[in-house]
Order: sequence, then C-alpha cells, then structure tokens
Amino acid sequence: MSLGSFIKKQFIDILQWNEDVDGVLAWRYPMQDFEIQYGGSLTVRESQVAVFVNEGKIADVFGPGMYKLTTQTLPVLTYLKNWDKLFESPFKSDVFFFSTRLQTGRKWGTPQAITLRDTDFGMVRLRAFGMYSYAVADARKFFTSISGTRAVYTRDDLEEQLRGILVSTMATSLGTASKPFLDLAANQTLMAGEVKGPIESAFGKYGLALDVFNVTSINLPEDLQQALDKRIAIGMAGDLNKYTQYQVANAVPLAAQNEGGMAGVGASLSAGLVLGQTMAQGLAAGQKTPSEPSAAPATAAPATAAPTPDPEARLAQLKGLLDKGLISAGDFESAKAEVIKKLVG
Repeated sequence: MSLGSFIKKQFIDILQWNEDVDGVLAWRYPMQDFEIQYGGSLTVRESQVAVFVNEGKIADVFGPGMYKLTTQTLPVLTYLKNWDKLFESPFKSDVFFFSTRLQTGRKWGTPQAITLRDTDFGMVRLRAFGMYSYAVADARKFFTSISGTRAVYTRDDLEEQLRGILVSTMATSLGTASKPFLDLAANQTLMAGEVKGPIESAFGKYGLALDVFNVTSINLPEDLQQALDKRIAIGMAGDLNKYTQYQVANAVPLAAQNEGGMAGVGASLSAGLVLGQTMAQGLAAGQKTPSEPSAAPATAAPATAAPTPDPEARLAQLKGLLDKGLISAGDFESAKAEVIKKLVG
C-alpha cells in the first residue's frame, strides 16, 4: 500500500448516522485521527440534526438533507479555519448527530410522597404516576446544557434528570394552583392540564419539547381519600334518587356484617326511600312562590301504628338487590324465609 493510498484512507468523505441502537439521543461521529475531506458529503436523515463543533465552539447546525462540505456550506468554519483564502485542505471538527424523534411512552412517578399546600386542607401529601413523551427540539441548547461532548448520550441518561424536573415542577405548580386540590385529585385530566404548561417551560430551557403529559393514578392518604369520597357523595345529593341509591349501596355491606344479616335490608331500603321522598317534598315546598295559597292546616290525625310493609313488595326489593349483585344468594334466601314466615304466621 502506497503512502498516498494510506493517507487517502484517513479522509472522511461521507458523514451519516444510521441510528442502529434505539434510545440514543446524541452520537458523536468517531473521528479519531481522521480528517473530513473538503468537498465531502454530509447526510442528515429525517428526524435528525447534525452539529459541527470546532475548537469547542458550535460552528454550524444542519437539518435533514444532503450537503457538500465546502466554504459555502460551512460559513462559520470558513471564518474559524481561514478558508476565506480558499485553502482547500482536509479539516478536523467534531460532528454530533441528534435524534429528534418523539420519545413516547415514558413513565414518571414520585418515589416519595410530595407535600403540597392547599387552601382547604393546609398541607397535603400524595404520590402520583403517569406517562409523558418528548423530543429534542433545539440541538444547540441540548448540546450546551445537557449532552456536551460525550460520545453517546442516551435516553436513560436524560430521564433520571427529567423525572426530577417533573416532580419539582409539579409540586410548585399544584402548590400555587388556583383550583382546590380535591377538584384536581378527582379529575386527573384537570391535574395534568394544570402542570403541563410549567413543565413545557422547564423542558424548553434544555432544548426539549414536551408532547404529551398525563396523570394515570394518584395515591392519597386515607383521611384525604375519605374527604374526597364525601365530596363526591355530596355532589350526588343534588339528585335525591342517586343519593338514596348511594346510601343503600353503602349500607348493604354493613348490614351483611351485623346481627340479622340481610333480614332488615328491606325495611332499611323502605326507610331510605321515605326519607328521600320527604326531602323532595320539603324542597318542593320551599320553592313555592308567595302568590301560591297555603293549604289549610289539616286536623291532627290520631296516632296509628306504622303500616306493615307489603310482603310482596319487600320480596321484589330483595330480588332487585340480588339481581344487581348487592346481596348474595344466601342472604336473599335467609331474608325471603323470614318474610314468608311472618306472612304465614
């Protein structure tokens, strides 16, 4: 092999990156002692950006396309290397490729419970988990603030830092949110929307673009979860029928644990329905206009014993609870037996 052939092999004619390994965000072209041939070509594929770094300074940034490396395509290098005198010679420069593909399905979570300030509860502790996606949007910022001159910078290297940014930004955003915490905790989409904007700004400082951010689950302390359940129950009270159903659904498991089992469920259900009807009548009376005449006071009726529940109606109620899965077959048979026993004496 002649000396000329050996020297020629040290020149790089084509620079490109095939992205053979998934999860690599930045990759430095392996120059070693090679030099880039003047007039060589640079190929930047879709979803890539190439950055030339000369003597520690970013010289040029190239988007997708094919480029001939001349003084016309490298104006900054022309200045740095004195190519304005048309000194056509191989040159040495670090070339970094960056993947701008969307990194999807990334998981985030709070390893430890975070403490938030809230107007209703003072201090709140919670753990949250979710998914997000992002992409490198500004290679210049990403190089100077994150990846630097490392030969390979991967998604795993970055995301440990990103999770810290996510958690700290979420704690700050929720702590200063104008919406009550219980409303945010009851609506995970609302919570994600509340913090997405600040997270986008935090990512932007490092040359990253946040694409999707969502909250998939929230773990609350038991006392706070109970308060949230009560808030939901009170909201259901706006519809008295739904509220009565909610009360009965909560009473069935308790009745099954008490002495007598499901035998008293029919009477409890009747009492709940009577209570709901009484509340509805009271609300209707309060909504009457002043122009409506008041009914004459009724003569007090003599006190009578409470009517005995209709056995047929009671059995139908129990069958309805069984069909809905609110009571077991054993509880149904036990309660039915007591109704029939009272009926036949």
